[in-house]
Amino acid sequence: METVEKFISKTVDICGKVVAFLLLLMVLNVAFDVVMRYLFHNSSVGMQEMEWHLFAVVFLLGISIALKDEGHVRVDFLYDRFTPRKKAMVNILGTILFLMPLTLLIFSGSFEFVNDAYITHEISEDPGGLPFRWLIKGMIPFSFAFLFFSGIGYVLQNVRLYREATK
Repeated sequence: METVEKFISKTVDICGKVVAFLLLLMVLNVAFDVVMRYLFHNSSVGMQEMEWHLFAVVFLLGISIALKDEGHVRVDFLYDRFTPRKKAMVNILGTILFLMPLTLLIFSGSFEFVNDAYITHEISEDPGGLPFRWLIKGMIPFSFAFLFFSGIGYVLQNVRLYREATK
């Protein structure tokens, strides 16, 4: 069980490095767009769309990283008063009862959305916009599958913490 937890943790950490790189690309993209717009009075629709594509990927994958690093939102004024054992139990039950079903629901429900974009060869409505809209839409099922994967690691981590707290 500890081996699986470590594997998931390392995988999420690698994803975190990819997301950090994508965030850097997004910052450079925005800086380039601002310079082009205000200094050269020129702008690219494709570059502007790339900004929100990169933001979407950073946000969608960042959810899994936030879960692993406990950067997610919770009711801290109650949670902070719990013993480590109770905290671990809340995390286990909350993940299994709320996070996992939601991720499965969004994961399964997003395939038709992505498939429609793929079948219709959906592209940007704006001239000069990006093609292959299904690629960015495909990040939805991918990111929620990854969130489920990260949730498994989070449950395993909290099972370990629960066991350690009972010793």
